[in-house]
Amino acid sequence: MAKIFSGVQPTSIPHLGNYLGAMRNFVTLQDGNECIYCIVDEHAITLPQDPGEIQRNIRNLAALYLAMGIDPKRSILFIQSEVPCHAQLGWIMQCVSYMGELERMTQFKDKSKGKTSVPAGLLTYPPLMAADILLYNTELVPVGADQKQHLELTRNLAERFNNKYGDVFVIPEPYIPPVGARIMSLAEPEKKMSKSDTNRKATIFTLDSEKDIIKKIKGATTDDEAEIRYDREKKPGISNLLDIFSICSGRSVEELVNAYQGKGYGEFKTDVAEAVSGTLRPIRERYNNLIESSELDEVLDEGAERAYDIAQQTLKKAEKALGIGRISRH
Repeated sequence: MAKIFSGVQPTSIPHLGNYLGAMRNFVTLQDGNECIYCIVDEHAITLPQDPGEIQRNIRNLAALYLAMGIDPKRSILFIQSEVPCHAQLGWIMQCVSYMGELERMTQFKDKSKGKTSVPAGLLTYPPLMAADILLYNTELVPVGADQKQHLELTRNLAERFNNKYGDVFVIPEPYIPPVGARIMSLAEPEKKMSKSDTNRKATIFTLDSEKDIIKKIKGATTDDEAEIRYDREKKPGISNLLDIFSICSGRSVEELVNAYQGKGYGEFKTDVAEAVSGTLRPIRERYNNLIESSELDEVLDEGAERAYDIAQQTLKKAEKALGIGRISRH
């Protein structure tokens, strides 16, 4: 049994690629592990956000976690800002960090490029992420390619602290999920599906209506051939739809290619749309039952309490090791 931590920013509704590529794995990881899932709203404000929208997204994401199968009896689900230990240990991790290593972070360089003024929080994002992970004695962290550098910094900061002040933090290891298909844009299948794509026809969101799902898949970019076969280089659009169809139906790509020999793109796209709709339908129905319910608030209240009970113990150990705070005379 491993202790696992994962955080997701509430900056938008997750899309199909987020669900098939990562969030489904969160449900599987609950079997035999101690899982902590956090909605990292403090990370989201490193760049300007609309207050009303971020509040809606926090609740939406919490409801979606549960709708997708996160079980609050087996996992902890909570909102980062409701456990102050994150910000408190985040400051300590900033004090352990060096300016040079923070400025070398790829995400900082990418997001600050060309800007005349950059929020300090964008620079100190990684120490807060380190605090998120280290507070829970995390052993495994599910990471994608874009977060590997941040996790390596987390490990370095934890080792640096332990070497100087004693063994306080568990050194986390990356958990690389089983390699699955990358879900690509429906409009430009050479690039990944993205929440921020300005072309709304390119992305299927987990809360899209069945009508919208059908419309988006029927309008997906394909090619001028009439043959359904898998070739990422020459037929990226059809290959992307085959990947989506395979994951949502549980049938192999090879089986699907054989089944659709001699059939047209129209029939194929209709069946892909039905497979996607069938996958997302129960999630959307469960979400609709949860979003305005007291059950959701009860889960988040309990999750925050359980998270705080663990986090404050780690924070106290770190503060004691540093020598900050009052010495008790009793």
